[in-house]
Amino acid sequence: MNRRHFLSTTGLAAVGLGQGAVGLADVQAPHAAAAKARAKALPVKMKLGCQSAPTTDAHLKFLARYGVKHICGYPAVSGGRIYSTVDELSRMKDLATKNGIEIVCVGPPVLESSYIDTEKHPAIMLAKSPERDRDIESIQMMIRNCAQVGLPSIKYNMSILGVVRTERTQGRGDATYSSWKLAEAHPKTPLTIAGPVNADQFWERITYFLDRIIPVANENKVRMACHPHDPGMPPEGYQGVDRVLGTVAGLKRFVSIRESAYHGLNFCQGTVSEMLADPGKEIYDVIRYFGMRKKIFNVHFRNIRGHRNEFVETYPDEGDVDMVKALRVYQEVGYEYMLMPDHVPVAPNDPGGLQSFAFCYGYIQGLIQSLEKA
Repeated sequence: MNRRHFLSTTGLAAVGLGQGAVGLADVQAPHAAAAKARAKALPVKMKLGCQSAPTTDAHLKFLARYGVKHICGYPAVSGGRIYSTVDELSRMKDLATKNGIEIVCVGPPVLESSYIDTEKHPAIMLAKSPERDRDIESIQMMIRNCAQVGLPSIKYNMSILGVVRTERTQGRGDATYSSWKLAEAHPKTPLTIAGPVNADQFWERITYFLDRIIPVANENKVRMACHPHDPGMPPEGYQGVDRVLGTVAGLKRFVSIRESAYHGLNFCQGTVSEMLADPGKEIYDVIRYFGMRKKIFNVHFRNIRGHRNEFVETYPDEGDVDMVKALRVYQEVGYEYMLMPDHVPVAPNDPGGLQSFAFCYGYIQGLIQSLEKA
């Protein structure tokens, strides 16, 4: 086929010397416009949120000041219990409502991202019976009480090692960033009080818990959102523990156990990025995988610089992940819950990282509004 015939059959021939030729941009423009129209047609359901504690009147007013209208709340617990009563949950909810804030998730005083040697209630993760059955019964009660009060989600963590980090890294200005370098990590002890925990043992503990919790969550329509292990470790483990929820494959296996609309992830985008060899390229398809399956119940919308085994937790605007692109993927999969800051940088004149949190609130809200106006 000669060039003249090719151009004529593809519609790219010149239409006259006075009008000029039809260029590639003219052909692509309708397709680009159609793609933009499709994206615009997708509703923006996600909300700015926060999971910072405590859920007090002063902190609620701080959150309201910066436009945070949806949060994870931390109810009071008294009498040595590890579940909150209906009255305790109701008081927390009412206090938030008075400040114009809705509590859409609850953090119980057990199964936190804590180190097992200092955890007050370690029985579930130690597989120590009959104590773990008693603690599981308390979480079942927490689910029922949340349902009665109208609190639709509970977040939790199935951790033995907690959040493991090395020395902090200097960031911009006087801020320092949480960091991890596996090559420079030196655990204080060879093992924790849990002793060696291989993958099979860890999966047994997870499955034992889910088999007893998810049916209650189904019955009461309360979403159970589990946080990944932070950070992922090599297969041989760390302090004798194989962190099975520290890989994308592990998270895929986790959500397949006890398949349910109420069993999913407290999806920490930062932690999942820390699992990847190239988070700036890989994280979007991970979001798609879990998002399309409706397994993302919360998002910790934070950024990192680095990759698996070596990273720094940055402000959201300066890491390796394109946060605008990530936000569009959450829109694409119809994600409808909270986008929350987490692990914010700290500075000497910013007690509790409140200034950093405020920066992140504005950043996230700005991105959401830009998507709404696109």
